[in-house]
Parts: sequence; C-alpha cells; structure tokens
Amino acid sequence: MSKSNSTAMTEFLFEGFSSFGWQHRLTFFVVFLTLYLLTLSGNIIIVTIIRLDHHLHTPMYFFLSMLSISETCYTMAIIPRMLSDLLSLHQPISIQGCATQLFFYLTFGINNCFLLTTMGYDRYVAICNPLRYSVIMGKEACIQLVFGSLGIGLGMATVQLTSVFGLPFCNAFVISHFFCDVRPLLKLACTDTMVNEIINFVVSVCVLVLPMGLVFISYVLIISTILKIASAEGRKKTFATCASHLTVVVIHYGCASIIYLKPKSQSSLGQDRLISVTYTVITPLLNPVIYSLRNKEVKDALCRAMGRKPLSS
Repeated sequence: MSKSNSTAMTEFLFEGFSSFGWQHRLTFFVVFLTLYLLTLSGNIIIVTIIRLDHHLHTPMYFFLSMLSISETCYTMAIIPRMLSDLLSLHQPISIQGCATQLFFYLTFGINNCFLLTTMGYDRYVAICNPLRYSVIMGKEACIQLVFGSLGIGLGMATVQLTSVFGLPFCNAFVISHFFCDVRPLLKLACTDTMVNEIINFVVSVCVLVLPMGLVFISYVLIISTILKIASAEGRKKTFATCASHLTVVVIHYGCASIIYLKPKSQSSLGQDRLISVTYTVITPLLNPVIYSLRNKEVKDALCRAMGRKPLSS
C-alpha cells in the first residue's frame, strides 16, 4: 500500500478505553489501581519473606522470588501509563516511548514464561530425582537458569522490536489497544507485513509452545512418579508441592496463547484488548495470591514474620 504523500509518524495515540464514558473510565481506574497496588504489595511481600526466612532459601523459592520481581517489572511497563490514559484521554506517546514500552513488556513477559518453565524443571528434579536434587539445582545452576530466562527475553524482545519498528508508519496513528503491542502496531504499518506476521508467529511459538511443551513433559514425568508412591498421604503431600505452580502455569499460558497463537483471521482487537486486561492486570495478581494462599510453607513463613505460630506446628 503506497502512501508517498504521507509523512512518517513520530507519535501515536492509544484508543484504549476511549469508547467508554467518564464514569466507566473512573470505575476502571479505581479497580485497576486497586489490583495494581495489590499486585505490587503481594510481590514485595513474597520477595521480602523469601529473603528473610531461611526456611525458604531453596531453589523453588529463589525462582518464585525472581518471578515476583519479573512480574512487578512487567506490570510497571504497562499499568501506570494505562491508568494515566483512563484519567486523561488522547495523551500521545512518542515512537521511542512506544518502542521502550514494547521492549520491557516483551522482555519481562517472555522472561516470565521461561521462569515458569524453570520452576517446572525444579519440581521435576525434586520429585523424580530427589537424591541428586542438591547437586543438579545448585546455586550456580539456579543463577544460570534465571539469567538464561532473562537472556531469552531480551533476545526475543530485540527481534520483535527490530521487526516492528523497522516498518514505516504513515497516516494511521491510533493504536487500537491500551499499550504498545505487536499486532496492533503491525496494523498501522503502511506496507506489506506478511514477513513481520511470520516473525511474530515464530517468536510466539518459541516462547509459548516450547515452554508449555517442556512443562507438560515435566508434569507427565512428575505425575508418573507420584503415582508410584505407595501411600495416599505421600501422593497428596508430594503433589501439593506442585499445585501452586501448576495453577499459575495454566492461567498464564492459557491467556497468552489465546492472544498470540490464534490465527490472524480470527483476531479481534476488541476481544484481544479484553483478554489483555486479564493478562496484564489480573493474572500478575494471581501469582502472589496463589502462592500465599495455597502454599503451606509461604503461609508458615508469613505467620513467623508476624510473630504467630506457624500453621503446620
């Protein structure tokens, strides 16, 4: 599509929630701000408790603290700007600002995917190979896995950023979303985006299907091992160590897959926006909630921090 008389865009506007009236947007602001503050508070509490309580100085909780930090950075890339736009419509964002937001959103979003995969591997080693757990999941190995996840996030985000912002953006400047994401930006390009769509799909498969496959294999092996445990109490206790992680994995990968893996022909930006609200506002809150409400060791650590008797005593 030729637009020879057009000038290159230097800034965008978010369509966001502009179709809603002031009262609805104010309600959204209060709800989203509350959820955001709860997410920040929950993640800060989890990181602090894990840091202070020596009972939680294990690989499993080290990865959980890294996930909490990553989730915090992920939400900070999106939600503050979204809250600002709810109160004041039509605030432009520069191309540089949009690229920065997309970079951090993708980096920490992809990092979260691979941290969850790492946590699945940790549970596999702990349950299927317990005698070698301390050797395999040593301090150095844990640090390498965390930096490996972040490195993949940085690499994939750079690929996507180069792909999207190497395109010309001409007359169209309204992003049909409440933050800078790949698909809405590709729709604004005034040139053929077939190659970019393929790159986006390949990256999505690499950061969603591959980790999901690895987690699935881990849990097949974990469940197979658990079923060999003689006592029902032993099976229940062993599976309880995986329940929180499995719950977070299903919610996290489920929402992300709906947005990024469905065919372009079935893509509705309005529907994607609704799912994105879940993925960027609600899902990050579930991590601290699930790990604090469903995990006995974290609940015991919270009790000790408040000077109360642990629940397991």
